[in-house]
Amino acid sequence: MRSNSPLLVISLLVIFKLFGNNIFPSSRTYEHSKIIEIPDLSFVRTVYSGLDIIEQMDYKPLRNKSIAILTNQSAVNRNNKHLLDLIAKYPDIKITFLLSMEHGIWSTNDKRSKMIGRDGLSPLHKAQIIDLFKTYLHPPSWVMNNIDLVLIDYQDTGSRYSTYTATLSKIFESASDFDVPVLILDRPNPIRGDLISGPIPRPEFQSFESYHLFPIRHGLTIGEMSLIINEMGWVKDLKRIKLSIIPMANWDREMWYKDTKLPIKNLTPYLKSLPSLLAYVGMDLFRGTNLNIGFGTSAPYLVVGAPWLSTTYLIEKIKEQSLPGVNFKELEYRPKGSTYQRRTPKYDNQKCSGIELTITDENIFEPIRTATSLIVLINQLFPRQFKWEENNYIDLLFGSNELRILSAQKKNPDNLPALWSKDVYRSVDKMSRFVLSLNTVLQVNSFLRNKGIKVINTFNCTSWKTECTASNYFVRDDSNKRECLLDDWMENNWTN
Repeated sequence: MRSNSPLLVISLLVIFKLFGNNIFPSSRTYEHSKIIEIPDLSFVRTVYSGLDIIEQMDYKPLRNKSIAILTNQSAVNRNNKHLLDLIAKYPDIKITFLLSMEHGIWSTNDKRSKMIGRDGLSPLHKAQIIDLFKTYLHPPSWVMNNIDLVLIDYQDTGSRYSTYTATLSKIFESASDFDVPVLILDRPNPIRGDLISGPIPRPEFQSFESYHLFPIRHGLTIGEMSLIINEMGWVKDLKRIKLSIIPMANWDREMWYKDTKLPIKNLTPYLKSLPSLLAYVGMDLFRGTNLNIGFGTSAPYLVVGAPWLSTTYLIEKIKEQSLPGVNFKELEYRPKGSTYQRRTPKYDNQKCSGIELTITDENIFEPIRTATSLIVLINQLFPRQFKWEENNYIDLLFGSNELRILSAQKKNPDNLPALWSKDVYRSVDKMSRFVLSLNTVLQVNSFLRNKGIKVINTFNCTSWKTECTASNYFVRDDSNKRECLLDDWMENNWTN
């Protein structure tokens, strides 16, 4: 991290720092999954997505196969050509079905989205479109019985809230039942692959938007998530699939998506910019409240407000939290729904008092800490007007009831990062051996620095042995010169 601000360390960040190129070593093997070897492209100095790689392979893994494709508008190569347009040129690749996630296959401004008739066929490939969000949860049997392969290519958001991961898992269930192989084309984590933050969902709070045991900001690519899900047996009934992954080349985990120079599309109708994508990591929690978060405006997730909100006093209180990398200002706005939006925004066409977020430094901005601080303060300052959504939907988004309980107890919102910190450390233990990189060093920075605790030992985890866990880190308390194992310290101090 480029900042030395002590405020940053309150939010737990786990850093995966890569050395060398991102070519997957042939010696790395998994029990149920295969990482396809790719050419050495380190001399190019350009990030190649999985789609770019399979293009270099002349689509050989797809030739002479009948395939179903899970994709959306984000599946473009480095020249901004869509997957479906690229493989249309190959008559020996038969696209039998297109599998659609939430928000559809094409964006609303793509003419192809308006060319799908009642027959539900793709205008280019004449492939049947299967809606896996509203109509089906799993690909039906008549789909799986008529294909040789499921191809998956889409850009993930980097946040756990996305329903895309649940849809992915439902496909895995069907692929296991019908013994159909799955091929993943890997893509970057758009908000960096070295930052992890937020709670892991408790089993009783798992949902379609918190489907697996990932932190909210998980730091993983779609290939890495798929690898974890398959190898850890996270698919229902411990099902496994014949999973193959085409990794990226030359991607560094410290890269923001803009650093990759790859084209990016709006990942959902509401994620219209990279700042909104980063803010989404935290601000999507507001969907569990009765506040508007910019739906019906030009800046979703960067605005929060309501007709009853008194913003002047709220801004005074939020500034006391000294949240890094973000500024706040008052605004008035009127959310307006449109025919292109699938949901009517809260307080549609009503005058709202609100706060606008401006991210001043994306490298130190802590979206989850920022959002939870706002939620807790608004709840405490406006107890009569503030409401949680029905059935405590906030618990499903957050992954536990801790946010709601802490708010009710009128505690300082700065207590929350400590509550999810141990989740993050434990997730690193499980996730580290699935990182698709050659040499990886895990370096821990956390809110512990706020108390004078510093990491004094790191280890090279290229052997990927079981002893390479977060508990191998030693920490030092400079105030009294004591040294101890991190896990021991956390066990005794993390809730304080």
